Amino acid sequence: MLEVKVMTFNLRYPEINDGPNYWPERIERATAVINKHQPMLIGTQEGYHSMLKDLEPRLNEYDWVGQGRFGEHENEHNAIFFNRDELAMEESGQFWLSETPDVEASVSWESSFPRICTWTRFRHRESGQSFYLYNTHLDHHSQEAKDRGIQVVEERIARQRAVDGLPALLTGDFNSYPDERPIQFLRGEIGINGKESGLNLTDAYLPINGAPGSTFHEFKGGDTGEPIDYIFATDEFEVLSVEVDRCRIDGGYPSDHYPVVATTRLG
Repeated sequence: MLEVKVMTFNLRYPEINDGPNYWPERIERATAVINKHQPMLIGTQEGYHSMLKDLEPRLNEYDWVGQGRFGEHENEHNAIFFNRDELAMEESGQFWLSETPDVEASVSWESSFPRICTWTRFRHRESGQSFYLYNTHLDHHSQEAKDRGIQVVEERIARQRAVDGLPALLTGDFNSYPDERPIQFLRGEIGINGKESGLNLTDAYLPINGAPGSTFHEFKGGDTGEPIDYIFATDEFEVLSVEVDRCRIDGGYPSDHYPVVATTRLG
């Protein structure tokens, strides 16, 4: 049995108008919350290349992979960090949540920006087990972009599983509450546009007692509301625990989203 701890963490892009919550003021907080949990894998959202480079020397045991949503290292990334001592990266890639997923910076369905999904296939060095991590960020403006975008992600995961049958994890900021279509679709509860998901994904929140509460807090804290950040897993993974980390560090929050951490077991 292989235990895999995975974090999803929206880093919040570097907005100077955030004042005391501007990225340079939060670098050490973000580093501290990652080191607190020491996840094997981290799916991040909204990280600009400069932010990811800031984290590199502070997260010595991690490497990362990903492109910007406009290609190369332009604008926001959905970078995946991984513990290089535990995991070897076998393959990685990125696609866009659009009608032309392999076209760089492509936009469809009135999405406010190009939206992306970064993926990586890893081999656990000690056990030899391989699995995938997909990391995405759905649109915040267009419901059609959310619905269609998550279908693109689901289709890519399903295609991968048809080829090699390997397990997969999915992290991200879905900009959707638990009773909204993208989340219900991934859980297998509803279809979208006449198509149902056949992935049988487990929502990491389901095993916990009680509602998870909010994960987006605009630097105000609190837990009132519902999550928009999620971790999903194919049925080879058993979710052992999940935590929304609402800690303050040195008087402030690491981001305007709380990181979510799940401990899973891969049979």
